[in-house]
Amino acid sequence: MEKSFFVVFAEWLRQWFASLNFSPAAVEVLMDVVGGLGVIIFCLLNALVLVYLERKVSSFIQQRYGPNRLGPKGLFQTLADTLKLLTKEDIIPEAVDKWVFRIASLLIFVPATMVFAVIPFGDKMIIADLNIGLFYFVSVASVSTIAFLMAGWGSNNKYSLLGGMRSVAQMVSYEIPLVFSLVGVVMLTGSLKMSDIVAAQKNMWFIVPQFIGFFIYFIAGTAELNRAPFDLPEGEQELVAGLYTEYSGMRWALFFLAEYANLVAVSSIATTLFLGGWQAPFDFLNFIPSYVWFILKVYFMILLFMWTRWTLPRIRIDHLMSFSWKVLIPLSLANILVTGVGIKLFQWMGW
Repeated sequence: MEKSFFVVFAEWLRQWFASLNFSPAAVEVLMDVVGGLGVIIFCLLNALVLVYLERKVSSFIQQRYGPNRLGPKGLFQTLADTLKLLTKEDIIPEAVDKWVFRIASLLIFVPATMVFAVIPFGDKMIIADLNIGLFYFVSVASVSTIAFLMAGWGSNNKYSLLGGMRSVAQMVSYEIPLVFSLVGVVMLTGSLKMSDIVAAQKNMWFIVPQFIGFFIYFIAGTAELNRAPFDLPEGEQELVAGLYTEYSGMRWALFFLAEYANLVAVSSIATTLFLGGWQAPFDFLNFIPSYVWFILKVYFMILLFMWTRWTLPRIRIDHLMSFSWKVLIPLSLANILVTGVGIKLFQWMGW
């Protein structure tokens, strides 16, 4: 497979920095900065696309028109919403804990972008191919729980506090089966390195031997994203808007943007671990760039999440918690046991 444009550009940029007599360490730092800017641009562009896509998907499922006024097929509606949020007044209620209230809206976007550092967007298209890449993703993604708690507590509002506490309880509970669902993939590859996991799926994607793990990951990922039917932290019928109640303008938009960045990240990990990553499904399709395959698979996962959101109704909080502790965790442990037995059986048979 030929090098993609992005790989060629990165190599040229690295050589250009070196030609300016920067030290090797400084070149690496500059490349990381460029990669970080690329991730931020990637998240912003995806948010523009996903807001429009979600509206169209929901309107199709519910037999409505969706955006159809601004631009062809309503394509400019998201841009209009962005301008509206940029020009709205930033209202900070008098009784809130101002520092906690402000920092929460900024902190929420940090882990949402940091997780992309270990995601392989294509062949040799990864910012940091860490030996503990999968562990890094799980660790950084869990930090967003703190921002949700800060937003709920700092708002000094009973609905926001309930939403924040629900978010913490939900995310902590569903992180356990989510991590357990990934253990089977690690057992099959013997590595936490993202590139190794993708390479191990050359002959067969892990969604086949780890279908139960994929199923658990999809459900737990939906809960981690706070998306319907698990959107209890912002349940408008009960909590007005939950932990977002007191936020307005761009502070609210940052939570919204982080939600879509996390949606892309969770879908990217599902693609990397279960759907073969950037690899084509058949060898004769290798002429298509690897990053195109990766994006197609990621958007396939995103459409699954959207389909679930606009099909199933919100469930009760006690049912949500019981389902994690009584169903998903035992099922994920059973999947690990069966995977281990299967690996030993294959080794014993010499396969």
